[in-house]
Amino acid sequence: MLPLRSNRKALNMKLPWLVIWAGTLLLNLVTADCNVTSQTVTCEESAKNLFNIPTNLFQNVTKLSLKNNKITLKDSDKEILQSFINLTELYLNENMITVLHNNSFYNLTKLVILDISNNHISTVHKAAFAGLNQLSMLNLSYNMITQLDSDVFTSLKSLTILNLQHNFLKSFHIKSPFKLTKIVLTGNPWTCSCDLLDLQIWLTASNVTMENENSTTCTFPNTKKKFSIKTADIQPADCKTEKASLENTITSTSAIKLKSSALLTPLTPNNITGNNGTHAELPLLGKSWTFLAGVLGFVLSTTLLIFTAIKCPTWYRYLISYSHRRLEENDSEMFQQEFSADISSFSTVSGTNNDDPIVIFEKIHAFAPGEDGFIEDKYIDSYVTEES
Repeated sequence: MLPLRSNRKALNMKLPWLVIWAGTLLLNLVTADCNVTSQTVTCEESAKNLFNIPTNLFQNVTKLSLKNNKITLKDSDKEILQSFINLTELYLNENMITVLHNNSFYNLTKLVILDISNNHISTVHKAAFAGLNQLSMLNLSYNMITQLDSDVFTSLKSLTILNLQHNFLKSFHIKSPFKLTKIVLTGNPWTCSCDLLDLQIWLTASNVTMENENSTTCTFPNTKKKFSIKTADIQPADCKTEKASLENTITSTSAIKLKSSALLTPLTPNNITGNNGTHAELPLLGKSWTFLAGVLGFVLSTTLLIFTAIKCPTWYRYLISYSHRRLEENDSEMFQQEFSADISSFSTVSGTNNDDPIVIFEKIHAFAPGEDGFIEDKYIDSYVTEES
């Protein structure tokens, strides 16, 4: 019996080690390409021709490298990233990302380093980095960004290093206070005009270090080429004058639009009576209404005159076409004589068969205007002659 008890005791002592061994084996299967230490879990998935973020990674990963793949950061990828709540470093450089949508890295509240350089990013939405409260370093270099507002970085309260080199930025508006210690802006086609003045003032007033300052130069205009964007001559007074002129132009345009809309607004009960039921003041009618009424009256009267001038001859001929003149007695005698002459001439025709009825139509009176200038109606007489 003693050997049996000793075997059971040995088995009970080995059981926890078996569980630990099985768990370690399972962990190694799940995180086959991850390096697990006591403090960090580093997963290296670089250069594996991945189109999506893999799902077989250990959820407690703290450092994830997915560089040199074909990841586009679709919605499914964002959902997978949200599960890595302990992630502190994320490397997505050298991929196929084109747009950073809102909440692309949401729930990564412990993320400190984000590298998305060497992609094809052209658009960055305002809430793309929402939730990254602990982010300290952001690398957006070597992309295709043409416009970037400082509101994009509003949620990045801990940001200290920002790399924007080699994009297509011409200006960069600073609206929110930055606590940066280093910024990289070289390799962009900067336009040293009034649009760059606030960036220049911020670079001068803050304690930020602009890396490669001597090579961060103006591209336009030609007179300021090769000048550093930090020291290029941009006069604030000229920008204020230009801004005031632009504001006056916008104000004048707005005033003209408001005036036009006020003139065209119909007088409805809501316009006449105020909200409290009292009689509200009506807008004064300017001279534009008088001018408009005059133009409409002139157009209508001219149209009426032209219409009358065109239609009068037609109406005149229509009225006088019904003027008749009674036949005189001499005309009836002449008609009888002509009729007798026609009958006699008809009897002399050779080869005529007396048994066949003959119908003769002849134009007796030709249409001719009378001596008094009036037009008579036409009369066509027909005769039917039948001989037995």
